[in-house]
Amino acid sequence: MSTAETTPPPKATPPEKVEASAPSFEKSFIDQITNHFSDDVEVEYIKENRTRVNVKKEKIVDVAKFIKDNTPFDHAESVTGVDFPEDKEIGVIYHLGSYTDPAYSKQVLALATRVPREENPNPGNDSTKLSSLREIFYSVEFHEREIFEMLGVYFEGHPDNRRLLLPEDWADLPPLRKDFTNKGR
Repeated sequence: MSTAETTPPPKATPPEKVEASAPSFEKSFIDQITNHFSDDVEVEYIKENRTRVNVKKEKIVDVAKFIKDNTPFDHAESVTGVDFPEDKEIGVIYHLGSYTDPAYSKQVLALATRVPREENPNPGNDSTKLSSLREIFYSVEFHEREIFEMLGVYFEGHPDNRRLLLPEDWADLPPLRKDFTNKGR
């Protein structure tokens, strides 16, 4: 037997990962945010027309106010809540847009944070609370109410923390929690 027959072929090396450079337009307004809040924000991604910034829950109001005052992002297009039971957290993501600046009309800035997830959520649990952005972005009013009732995040400072879709006497877990089970009828 020759050595060529006993020597395994060399392993293929994966191609080097080429880091795509961030689009300069998006990077310009993200740099404003990160330079001002360096330790309190983390850029998750910068893509053309889509960016995401993760913020500590204690700084969500400060960062949102900075964005409203220093960038053309003038409203929240939507607000999303995500249950992460394995991490014992609930994520809240504000999708910000601009009506006033045509250059920003296609941009969506996702401003995201997470709050601790309580097993039995109610307005008395301190850790299931998040400061409302209603005074900064009026358009979050109904979105925050929906996240309150569907995921159990109480928005401090919201002027109307009533149920929006569920009956007022709802006594079960919030229905979008992953551990909610429909008991049937």
